[in-house]
Order: sequence, then structure tokens, then C-alpha cells
Amino acid sequence: MVTTSPDRHIPVLAQRCLDLLEPAVGDPGAVLIDATLGLGGHAEAALRRFPHLRVVGIDRDPEAITSASERLADFADRFIAVHAVYDEIGAIAAEHGPGGRVRGILFDLGVSSMQLDEAERGFSYAKDAPLDMRMDQSTGRTAADLLAEAPEAELRRILFTYGEEKFAPRIARALVRARAEQPLSRSGELVELVRANIPHAARRTGGNPAKRTFQALRIAVNAELEVLERALPAAIDALAVRGRIVVESYQSLEDRIVKRALAAGARSSAPDDLPVPLPEHAPSLRLLTRGAEQADEDERERNPRSASVRVRAAERIREGSPR
Repeated sequence: MVTTSPDRHIPVLAQRCLDLLEPAVGDPGAVLIDATLGLGGHAEAALRRFPHLRVVGIDRDPEAITSASERLADFADRFIAVHAVYDEIGAIAAEHGPGGRVRGILFDLGVSSMQLDEAERGFSYAKDAPLDMRMDQSTGRTAADLLAEAPEAELRRILFTYGEEKFAPRIARALVRARAEQPLSRSGELVELVRANIPHAARRTGGNPAKRTFQALRIAVNAELEVLERALPAAIDALAVRGRIVVESYQSLEDRIVKRALAAGARSSAPDDLPVPLPEHAPSLRLLTRGAEQADEDERERNPRSASVRVRAAERIREGSPR
């Protein structure tokens, strides 16, 4: 059982993730990469449950590295934190895994509890703060920079593609009009602009009307989907045979990428007209979940963040690069 002090976030579906990983990481000498370390909740659960496991935690946020390292100080002999973006996972596995491979990989995608809770990071539409939204505040352009510089067509594409915002055209037009007078610099200003530029009926349902806009900007600022597209094949390739990968997604765009990557590895690559498929055409993965698993009612009640989670997992069954 994972013990969580009141000031620590509750990791989503920690025990289910560990159940899926256990056949691969339960033996001495196993290495697990927690590709989205955050506050270290999943890493702590894994280190407590598997006394011989070594965990390598990756995060692009220096504050997460510091907080998780403090939390996991008791496991310093079995835990190492790496400040990196998780599409660097291949090089990290090569450095820390026996023979350059690891037995388990866990992704808990999206924005972390710490980033949402720290108002000055600008991730939350519920708190007025500078429009930053960078997961690593030491590099890259902020959400305010993007809103000040991007052409209207690009803003419209970001809102529609990454936020699935049906009012993207009118919000993008309003953003361009507003910045001609004064660039937006705070999250409260953005919330009010979105609210003022969608129909009244749309404001009454579905929670805060700025939710989709904030999601879209966060994804764009951090290039989240592009990074995920690169990271998943690299992660699968970094698995040892009989190693396992578990991915928790929180919105459809992420889950679609995960589903596609795991499904590609789980099917034969042989052409339809090939009479005898060659060994190299055989699947390299075995799917461990039936579609995407969701949190049950008890989990959702205990941890509201789990309401939208989708869990997919696979085991590597042979050598061969993912397709």
C-alpha cells in the first residue's frame, strides 16, 4: 500500500501501473525509467514495492527534479534523477540500463500537480498569474510570447488541433485584436478574453470555457505531442525483451498517439501478399490491456485527477525496432 502524506499528491492508479510492470521489474537488477518524474509519487510507490529495483526519473522541470529528489532521499542508493526531456529516453536507457536496456518504462503524461498548484507557472485557468506555461522555465518561449508573436492562422490551428476548441476562429481573431492594443501577459486576462468571445450558451456547460485554450497553449509551448511522437518508439526500443511499458494519458490527443505506437508494435509488418512472413515481420510487442483502462469509481473519488486517465501497456516479446 502506498502511503501518501497530506502535502503530497496522490499518484494516479499507482498500484495498477505497478501490477502491470511487476513481471518485468520485480527481479533483482531491474531498472525502471519513470519518464515523467513529477513529484515522484509513482517512483516512490515502485521503490517501496520492489526492494531491489533501481529507478531512473526523467523530468524537464528543474523544480520537479529538486522536489522528487528530496522526497526520495531515503532511496538515494536506488534512485537517480535526470534533467531531460523524455524523448531523450534512448540515451538515458543506454547509460543506466544493463546492456543499454531497461525492464520497465512508465509515462504519466500531461501537466504535473506541482505545475498546476504553483500559480506563478501560469498553467491554471483558475488562478491569475503570468502567462508562462513552460515545463522548463530555463528555456523556450512562454505562452505570452506565443500569443504575442504567432499569426492568427497559427493561433487558430493551435486552438483547434491541440484544444479541440470549436470556437478557435473567433478566439484567435479576438487575441489578435487584443494584442494590437496591449499584449496579454496574465492568465486572468486570457480567461476573460475567451469567456467574452464564445456564445453565452457555451459558457453555461462544460466547466471553465478557457480550459481548452489553456490546454492547447500548454501543449504548443512545450511541443508535447511532437515530443511524445519521438519518445514512444525510442522507449519501446529501449526495453529489454520481456520488458514492459505503461502509459497514462489524460486527453484524446495523447491517447491516440499511444494507441497507434503500441498497436504498430503489436502487429505483423509483413506485406499482405507475402506467402510466408519472415521472422523480422513478427510483432515486437504484446498488448497487456484490452483497449485503454480507466479508473474505477473508488479511484476517481479518492483522486479526482484520475477521472480522465487512460492506461495502456505492452510487453516487448522480441528484438526489433518499433515501427
